[in-house]
Amino acid sequence: MWGNNRRKKVLVLNGSPKQNKSSTMVITNAFLQGMKEYEDCDIEVINVQSLHIIPCTGCLSCWGHTEGDCVIKNDDVLKVKEKILDSDIIIESFPLFFFGMPGVLKLLTDRLLSMMLTYRGHKPPEDGSSFHGLRYMDTNKRFILISTCAYTEVDKVYDSVISEFDYICGKDSYFKIFVPQVKTLVDIKNENKLNRFLTKYIEAGKTFMEIGYLDKDQQASLSKPPFSEGAYKIFLDQFWQEEKTR
Repeated sequence: MWGNNRRKKVLVLNGSPKQNKSSTMVITNAFLQGMKEYEDCDIEVINVQSLHIIPCTGCLSCWGHTEGDCVIKNDDVLKVKEKILDSDIIIESFPLFFFGMPGVLKLLTDRLLSMMLTYRGHKPPEDGSSFHGLRYMDTNKRFILISTCAYTEVDKVYDSVISEFDYICGKDSYFKIFVPQVKTLVDIKNENKLNRFLTKYIEAGKTFMEIGYLDKDQQASLSKPPFSEGAYKIFLDQFWQEEKTR
């Protein structure tokens, strides 16, 4: 068994502005189902959209005068930070917005700068590790990104997201589940097809809970689209036609 011996705590940061109606959470919930089926655990989902978050002012006090602590105290960010530190598995679940994370999740990410070590003019590490280094390093923790997009392939459209998290966490320090075409799959309301598609995410959740990681082949398999390119184009043509006449 990986990690510590306590009952595992799983924190999900749902970065979708649609909150509980998020199509991405359909994938995330399947993954969570698999985790719980393998081993009972405590799961908490936070809808970031519902939080009170004051934007980062760029004062850099968390790197200097109040090193490790943000000077903004009158919002919800401190309690989120505490939950992150207390969790064994942190999952960020979000749809791809304009080739990046939704604005509300970026707002939270900016405010967690205090979790990074102070920048002292050093060059980027050549081994792919975190650019700054993590202030609260814990090798037992696991970090997973689960994101969905409307595109057919994910090998290019997530470049900016991957670059950001590679710099923050380190290149091989987190796991990526990027899934294309999910909103269409959910919207067509074909329960049999949806349930068949979700099976691999349930199984992936079981595997992750058992061994504590997903290898690159598994991550690639989880990023395969549910529709062929031709079929998906037909669905999109129908969708945009309906949008024009709605």
